[in-house]
Amino acid sequence: MTTMLDYIKTILQKVSFDKWLFEKELRKAIRVLLPEEAKQLRAWCYEQFSDRYHVVLNKCFPPQLSF
Repeated sequence: MTTMLDYIKTILQKVSFDKWLFEKELRKAIRVLLPEEAKQLRAWCYEQFSDRYHVVLNKCFPPQLSF
């Protein structure tokens, strides 16, 4: 059984070729996930995509944002 978090990770990997699509899907994911899942997603995103999308990640996961 696949969790919503796993599904979102798959989607983000598939759209990571396009900055606009990646940001759109990431914002949507943050809205639908539970706070603990959003924390996990944040850690995973920075691990996977910080080299390409550091600015996008900082915009979607601002430091003052607490889950």
